[in-house]
Amino acid sequence: MPDAPSFRILDAALNRATEGLRVVEDYARFVLDDAHLSRHLKELRHELAAAASEAIPLADRHAMRDTPGDVGTAIATDSEAARTDARHVCRANCERVKQSLRTLEEFGKCLDLPPADGSVAPESFALQMESLRYRFYGIEAALTRTSQPTLEGVRLCVLVDGRDSLEEFDSLIGELTAAGVGMIQLRDKQLDDRSLLIRASLLARGGSVPRSGPRPVTIINDRPDIAAIAKADGVHLGQDDLPLAEARRILGPGKLIGVSTHSIEQARAAVLAGADYLGAGPTFPSRTKSFDEFPGLDYLRQVAADIRLPTFAIGGIDATNIDAVLNTGIGRVAISSAVTGAVDPAAAVRAFQAQLAARATDI
Repeated sequence: MPDAPSFRILDAALNRATEGLRVVEDYARFVLDDAHLSRHLKELRHELAAAASEAIPLADRHAMRDTPGDVGTAIATDSEAARTDARHVCRANCERVKQSLRTLEEFGKCLDLPPADGSVAPESFALQMESLRYRFYGIEAALTRTSQPTLEGVRLCVLVDGRDSLEEFDSLIGELTAAGVGMIQLRDKQLDDRSLLIRASLLARGGSVPRSGPRPVTIINDRPDIAAIAKADGVHLGQDDLPLAEARRILGPGKLIGVSTHSIEQARAAVLAGADYLGAGPTFPSRTKSFDEFPGLDYLRQVAADIRLPTFAIGGIDATNIDAVLNTGIGRVAISSAVTGAVDPAAAVRAFQAQLAARATDI
């Protein structure tokens, strides 16, 4: 049984943890409007409360509480009184939650002594706190990725192959960049590694001709090794490609990792696994890739209602059906043949950008 000071520590840490979780949950709910992360935070908060009520009866906590005699209530720092924005509030409370869970874990070990009567001990409170702490680490990372500004304003991704020649590829990249495309993804399963690397490096440099203005985000499909060597901005992974964690080890921090998803379960898993953005589809039949099933517009509606991580609808999207896609609430699209197969790819980009801008929502 903990001594009186340990009881006070457990009580204070539990208060800090639950208060911090509520603040972070409100951030996910009202600032990010993210049902998926809000749900995970609420579940974690309730699990914490349930574990605490089992291990530390509320009456005991209240009996040992001495707020007037707590010397810490009079100690404050300048940083505690200042928050620059909602994101700063979230970060500060994430730190509060992690530290409090660690305190609960350490002092909770005082609750985990074997019963004197030799009966079976209940589940370790300290181990429960450790598990909650590790789960929160993943949620915190997902919150950071969801609110990061890297893809802010990027609504159109154009998927390109290596073209028939390097010169043709370079020309296409130049046209797309000049037209103001937000993201270009190089996807070509037929190229040998050397040819793929040459094109990936050219893409990452923005083409052979220096151009003024914003540079598109550059993504390499499937190959984190090629993306790392070429110094591209990131990689896009399919469900059967290298695991996200392994791709992150190759790319390191500061690079984007996108994940293709075909169900809401896959999308939710990708968010918590560390994806920086999602591809959702296939939406319609495509001329560049064949699929057995099409989750379609219903799946896009599910993602739009549940997840705020940047998500690009993908699969057969063109000028005839983009409005139907945008009506689902998804505000980003990945397009291939409707741009690369157009007589004037740059004009096609500008037309799609105009449609996306006209329907822009808080994405």
